[in-house]
Amino acid sequence: MDSCTMTRWQKTEKKSGVAIYNFKGTGILQLPLQIGDVVHILESCEDWYKGYLVRHKGSEGIFPKSFIHIKDVTVEKKRHTESIIPAEIPLVQEVTTTLWEWGSIWKQLYVTNKKERFQQVQSMMYDLMEWRSQLLSGTLPKDELKELKQKVTSKIDYGNKILELDLIVRDDDGNILDPDKTSVISLFHAHEEATNKITERIKEEMSKDQPDYASYSRMSSSPTHSLYVFVRNFVCRIGEDAELFMSLYDPQKLTVISENYLVRWGSRGFPKEIDMLNNLKVVFTDLGNKDLSRDKIYLVCQIVRVGRMDLKDSNSKKYTQGLRRPFGVAVMDITDIIKGKAESDEEKQHFIPFHPVVAENDFLHSLLSKVTASKGDSGGQGLWVTVKMLVGDVTQTRKDYPHLVDRTTVVARKLGFPEIIMPGDIRNDIYITLLYGDFDKYNKTTQRNVEVIMCVCDEEGKVMPNAVCLGAGDKPVSEYRSVLYYQVKQPRWMETLKVAVPIEDMQRIHLRFMFRHRSSQESKDKGEKNFAMAYIRLMKEDGTTLQDGIHDLLVLKGESKKMEDASAYLTLPSTRQHIENKGATIVRNSSIVGGLSVSSRDAFYISTLVCSTKLTQNVGLLGLLKWRMKPELLQENLEKLKIVDGEEVVKFLQDTLDALFNIMMEHSHSNEYDILVFDALIYIIGLIADRKFQHFNTVLEAYIQQHFSATLAYKKLMTVLKTYLDTSSRGEQCEPILRTLKALEYVFKFIVRSRTLFSQLYEGKEQTEFEESMRRLFESINNLMKSQHKTAILLQVAALKYIPSVLHDVEMVFDAKLLSQLLYEFYTCIPPVKLQKQKVQSMKEIVRSNLFKKQECRDILLPVITKELKELLEQKDDQQLQVQEKKYCIELLNSILEVLSCQDPTSTYHHIQEIMVQLLRTVNRTVITMGRDDPLISHFVACMTAILNQMNNQHYSVYIETFQTSSELVDFLMETFIMFKDLIGKNVYPSDWMAMSMVQNRVFLRAINKFAETMNQKFLENMNFEVQLWNNYFHLAVAFITQDSLQLENFSHAKYNKIQNKYGDMRRLIGFAIRDMWYKLGQNKICFIPGMVGPILEMTLIPEVELRKATIPIFFDMMLCEYQRTGEFRKFENEIILKLDHEVEGGRGDEHYMQLFESILTECARQYPAICTLVENFVSLVKGLLEKLLDYRTVMNDESKDNRMSCTVNLLNFYKDINREEMYIRYLYKLRDLHLDCENYTEAAYTLLLHTWLLKWSDEQCAPQVMSTEFQCSQTYRHLKENLYEKIIEYFDKGKMWEEAISLCKELAEQYEKEVFDYELLSQNLIQQAKFYENIMKILRPKPDYFAVGYYGQGFPTFLRNKVFIYRGKEYERREDFQAQLMSQFPSAEKMNTTSAPGEDVKNSPGQYIQCFTVQPVLEEQPRFKNKAVPDQIINFYKSNNVHRFHYSRPVRKGSVDPENEFASMWIERTSFVTAYKLPGILRWFEVVSMSQATISPLENAIETMSTTNEKILMMINQYQSDENLPINPLSMLLNGIVDPAVMGGFAKYEKAFFTEEYIRDHPEDQEKLNRLKDLIAWQIPFLGAGIKIHERRVSDNLRPFHDRMEECFKHLKVKVEKQYGARELPDFDDKRVGRPRSMLRSYRQLSVISLTSMNSDCSTPNKIVSESFDLEGALPKPVKAESEETALQINPHPEVKMRRSKKRTKRSSVVFADEKTAPDISVSDMKCLSRKYEFMSDTNLSEHAVAPQKTSVLKQMSSVSRSMPTIPGLTLSVSAAAPDESIASHRLSQPVFPSTSDGDKKTSKKKKVNQLFKTMRISKVLEDGKQSVEHHFKSSSTDL
Repeated sequence: MDSCTMTRWQKTEKKSGVAIYNFKGTGILQLPLQIGDVVHILESCEDWYKGYLVRHKGSEGIFPKSFIHIKDVTVEKKRHTESIIPAEIPLVQEVTTTLWEWGSIWKQLYVTNKKERFQQVQSMMYDLMEWRSQLLSGTLPKDELKELKQKVTSKIDYGNKILELDLIVRDDDGNILDPDKTSVISLFHAHEEATNKITERIKEEMSKDQPDYASYSRMSSSPTHSLYVFVRNFVCRIGEDAELFMSLYDPQKLTVISENYLVRWGSRGFPKEIDMLNNLKVVFTDLGNKDLSRDKIYLVCQIVRVGRMDLKDSNSKKYTQGLRRPFGVAVMDITDIIKGKAESDEEKQHFIPFHPVVAENDFLHSLLSKVTASKGDSGGQGLWVTVKMLVGDVTQTRKDYPHLVDRTTVVARKLGFPEIIMPGDIRNDIYITLLYGDFDKYNKTTQRNVEVIMCVCDEEGKVMPNAVCLGAGDKPVSEYRSVLYYQVKQPRWMETLKVAVPIEDMQRIHLRFMFRHRSSQESKDKGEKNFAMAYIRLMKEDGTTLQDGIHDLLVLKGESKKMEDASAYLTLPSTRQHIENKGATIVRNSSIVGGLSVSSRDAFYISTLVCSTKLTQNVGLLGLLKWRMKPELLQENLEKLKIVDGEEVVKFLQDTLDALFNIMMEHSHSNEYDILVFDALIYIIGLIADRKFQHFNTVLEAYIQQHFSATLAYKKLMTVLKTYLDTSSRGEQCEPILRTLKALEYVFKFIVRSRTLFSQLYEGKEQTEFEESMRRLFESINNLMKSQHKTAILLQVAALKYIPSVLHDVEMVFDAKLLSQLLYEFYTCIPPVKLQKQKVQSMKEIVRSNLFKKQECRDILLPVITKELKELLEQKDDQQLQVQEKKYCIELLNSILEVLSCQDPTSTYHHIQEIMVQLLRTVNRTVITMGRDDPLISHFVACMTAILNQMNNQHYSVYIETFQTSSELVDFLMETFIMFKDLIGKNVYPSDWMAMSMVQNRVFLRAINKFAETMNQKFLENMNFEVQLWNNYFHLAVAFITQDSLQLENFSHAKYNKIQNKYGDMRRLIGFAIRDMWYKLGQNKICFIPGMVGPILEMTLIPEVELRKATIPIFFDMMLCEYQRTGEFRKFENEIILKLDHEVEGGRGDEHYMQLFESILTECARQYPAICTLVENFVSLVKGLLEKLLDYRTVMNDESKDNRMSCTVNLLNFYKDINREEMYIRYLYKLRDLHLDCENYTEAAYTLLLHTWLLKWSDEQCAPQVMSTEFQCSQTYRHLKENLYEKIIEYFDKGKMWEEAISLCKELAEQYEKEVFDYELLSQNLIQQAKFYENIMKILRPKPDYFAVGYYGQGFPTFLRNKVFIYRGKEYERREDFQAQLMSQFPSAEKMNTTSAPGEDVKNSPGQYIQCFTVQPVLEEQPRFKNKAVPDQIINFYKSNNVHRFHYSRPVRKGSVDPENEFASMWIERTSFVTAYKLPGILRWFEVVSMSQATISPLENAIETMSTTNEKILMMINQYQSDENLPINPLSMLLNGIVDPAVMGGFAKYEKAFFTEEYIRDHPEDQEKLNRLKDLIAWQIPFLGAGIKIHERRVSDNLRPFHDRMEECFKHLKVKVEKQYGARELPDFDDKRVGRPRSMLRSYRQLSVISLTSMNSDCSTPNKIVSESFDLEGALPKPVKAESEETALQINPHPEVKMRRSKKRTKRSSVVFADEKTAPDISVSDMKCLSRKYEFMSDTNLSEHAVAPQKTSVLKQMSSVSRSMPTIPGLTLSVSAAAPDESIASHRLSQPVFPSTSDGDKKTSKKKKVNQLFKTMRISKVLEDGKQSVEHHFKSSSTDL
């Protein structure tokens, strides 16, 4: 490379290459390459090239020469660009690009794990690669190359179809059609054809019947086929010579269907003629479609050995030699090869196993059917052959497959005629099959060994030499000897041979069969003579040939000499039928005629088949052919011809026609036979028109061109034809006229050929007379068309149908212009509305004729055609066009356009103008009225496209001028624009017709621009301004620019290049046109605001930079325009917001657009200071929306539904903030659907609830913007709100949020009861409520865990970056599972193992860090539970629902650590999180909006821990009391863990740590807290006691010792605790309420929900308050000891409770009072009803973070409470409805709270015990007046999202 810097880089001739190795390209300027990359080479230098990648022109660099294979290319220079065209044949290039395209799809299939399709594409690609190398090799013979090309194109087209790529259209040679060089109509037809072909192909693939489809389709299209067989080898141990007879066999009919191919095989194991060794090739020809459709076809080989009678006999002289003995057969099923289903390849060898003859009566033919059924083992013996199916007859195959079929190849014909007999194919074969015999043994002891000897003799008995042929490929012989079956009475030979004799000898010959017994001993055999004979003549006395079929021959006996005497036996009858017919009695053996007698005991059968083009078996036909012999019978024979079997006539077509024209010519002076001959001719032509003989058209054509020679026939034919026509037009009976009209084409062919021959012979004599008679003939036809007779109608239809077919021939001998004039008259003389359909069909044929290609003829014919089409297409509704008629019309019009497109434009100018003026609008209107699913719509659209395409600029101008008034022109333009727009929106072509769509676009684009010019000229000025027209123009242009088929950036590289090179980017052209048109509007612009905002927005979003830059300024122009008119641009803004949402969601728009939008509009605004600020605000609004919409769109395809939900909520909030209700509601429902997908029913309910907040209970009609598509049936607000509530209640029910459901039910119930008075609904509602209440009490609801998740680092999207969220887990979801799922959404994120917040370095790093840990929800106070006994099922709900404060605690060590007792130094650091909204809400997570930290001292921690333990015991007792079936183990473990002295009740450590004099001295301020802890310890004893009682009742016998020990321990513990901390006793309960479970611990259970410990007023101020936390508003007063032990409770108006402690150890019960002051009552009436709009803006819970701060401190409302009261554990009621300036984290209420005793509740006990239920008191903040509406409840209690 260094040397390259020294030497110069040179321009190189080598332009293109392919990388054949991977090149890493790590150095500077080096271009990395992968195998297969195509590079464009610019320069070279020593070992290096410089260039770029073709698929990525931006990557330029250098690469080593050795890594590149140079390709031959040609360089085409267009303007300034060079295009490089590979020098390979186009098909190879196509394969290459196809492989590139498929390759990338193939990889995609792998990635998406679509296994089957992946393998399918792989195998197709392998095929293409293989074939590509074959194409490149250049070594294939012509026929194989043609076949391969067809296979390749077929495979590409099939692959493209199944991979949903574009359809490729080709010409007949398989080359891709160039749309520029093809007319629109041809292109359309090519697309149709290609689609049909591929559809067929796919059907074949589905049925898997036809892998080699190309050859199959070609085969089925040809009438004749051949089978090529090459015998490679015959492996068989015989030891004698053999004859192999190969033929085709139909196993179902048990018949051989072809001649035998005979191979004589020598005893040494190779052919007798050694030079044939590698040349044993045969073609079985004449196979027709009928043969191909046989169920089965076999290739069979019958093997006959030639030698001794028995192979076991030694080879000595005494044994007879030369006997033909059966040896065996070989059979191969070739059905699939014949039908083209299996690959037929001349290289592939097939083995056909050999099956030997086992017994003497195994006749070879019988063995065939046995073998086909069985599959025996051949021991490796058999034939090796190659088989291939060829298309065409012998001459065709010699031409197409010269390497297979040459002059030496043997031809084996079919037994019978092929489906087409070509003239000149002279054949005179008579096939004789020896069927079977039955021979008596007479005086022999054993059955005879009968050999049949056949020869062909003349009438004198002389043997005709070489008249018998044993099989194709064998020399003819004079006599034939049959196969010999040993001692068989009834031999079945089934041997077919061919007799071929000259036609002139046929009359005098017969076949003679001799029967001889053969002996195995040579000596005996010499003495044997013929013991019987039989004969048969080949022609009958009447000159017809022997009938095909089986003949029962008479066996004649007598002297062997007499048998050879023809005069002796020819007088005898030859067949049994003969005797019966003659009525003669069968001659007995005794009566001898001429020394021979008929043997009645012997029988012999043969069958014959005549395949002769010269011999007929029909008497009538023979009479006509030999008419000169009996001229008197001529008339009779001519009439008889009509009853002759068609097959016979067709076989002798040439002879019959010769005979007819000879009769005509030889009677030229008279017209005696003219009509008869004419009729006979019509009959023959009619036969050939018959479907059965349609293949004979070619024969007739060939005859007319090559053999017909009657020069004067035309005069007679024209005369008869004219007579017939004239007779019919007069309405007279003329029987043959209909047949004649059908045969018109060939009648004229004969006329024209005859005239041509006459003309050549007499050098153009009588031309004028001929033309005159031709003109008169046409006039006669025209007279027939005018005829009004009833009989004429059918003839007129026939004439219309068949007249066009004569033009081609007539034109050759008649003036074209005159002919056109005659045709013009022909059509115009039919009454206007008569036979319209037939007229159109007829015209279609005229247009396809050569005549129409001439300008002067078109001048005459086109007006009449367009007139007819216009009339037919514009028929009124009452004569609605049938589909069929439309089809004919459009086919006709398309044919005209196709013809015109191929002519020189100057010659077609007026014709196109004619079509345009007459038919363009008609076609347009037809397109408009047709349904888009109409099968003909695409034809009409193609036709319209073709007309527009063929119109030049001049045409457009002329057309515009044809409109008389401007309103007509406006109508035309309007309907055209609407139609174009509709067609662009709903393409009428299949989506893969890329070429057709692009051509249509190109034509439309030109038309739109042309019509735009007209608009500028005629409809722009104020007087003429047409708003609707301009509006339609803009909408059309935008629809055009935004259509899918033009969005190039969405296409593959190959398709992008293809379109770019061929058509360019049409979007830019039309985009600039739209811009120019907009600015031309001037003051009319205001008419298009806001209507055009959406369309223009759609256009600006197209990702084409130049287009965007050109069109975004239109927005500013719109704003300016509206601003100047109204002083603001509100309409514009609303519209853009609405449309932007729709467009971005649809996939349009990107970051780049956002930047351009901002920069361009800001730039524009600077020039207009007045509007500048408004525009900037608008731009920032749109930018914000775009960001959110783009985020939303990005995550919509995201696996993570969470991200999708977040983005949806962001958009919701945005639309709420800018007050766009409709959009807001739209996204609410999207969010709801996302939740339902995840089964988040609770969240779905809260989401829908937001919609209800926009609705009031009123009977007004719903405003459209608050409707949702789902509830469109709802008419009024009330109805809609009811429906929504029902749906929400259903969701809450599914989410087990029955409390929420009940509150909605109540609101509904109030409406039903007090507003609409629908008691039926009310009753249903109350039943539902009851069910929900029952569910709350009876159904277990697992508490969800809550997780804090922090997303740190710049790698996260903006809506997550450096934020913390609280997630609500699903039921039973563990943190590990939650975290794993979270991490799977961010595979590259790193998990953080700390729970403390990370530093700035992590937050600013480019990576992704996720922190996840469990947090505890903090219970919100529920004022309605204040002073009430509430079951824990009810309280439990509030522990984990309606929460927005969360704690996370972690232990920290401070001060000196005592290894003996870590509790003394265990501090707790508690982090509190507050979420933006309450959980659960409209999401499963919310962002944390504030965090604070607090520290809890070891003592406070101990208090908390003790509380928790007590709560645990209480909860457990509660469970065991309510459920008798719970297993005892958990209770055992819990109690034992506390009472076991080893653990010392768990609180021994606390005693050591805190109950020391040292601690009290150092911390005098903690005295109350110490008392609190002691109190808790004291209270643990009664709890444990209750637990042990339950345990005792439930313990099993085997655990009794364990229980006893535990009880013992408890006693000790109780003594110790009561001694140190005093005794506590649970009160007795006397619960009189019926139906409740009795439980002494009821009140504890009710309290079990809320632990008030951590809010104990004594320890409410933490030792250390972090700056984030808040101060208390007022300190709580200290509790004072009670003075009298009698006074258990005293109510104090101040927040103090005085309590006394008794010296006596009386049972105590402490009760706590809450301050009775409540928040001031707020009545409903005081609340101002907010207007709905205001509610919408302010009260949706999306924008509020927490409830308004409360004036009174929570703690002020609390009473001080006795320290001697137990804290019910678990009542950790962290007060969360505190004011923002209060510390959330650290305030605990550690007192249990009692209700104040009211009269109704007081119960006195004898021993002054307070039998008082423990009632849970909730700290009140919400209104006590419970009558507030549910709606208000939802709004005021923080955001219930």
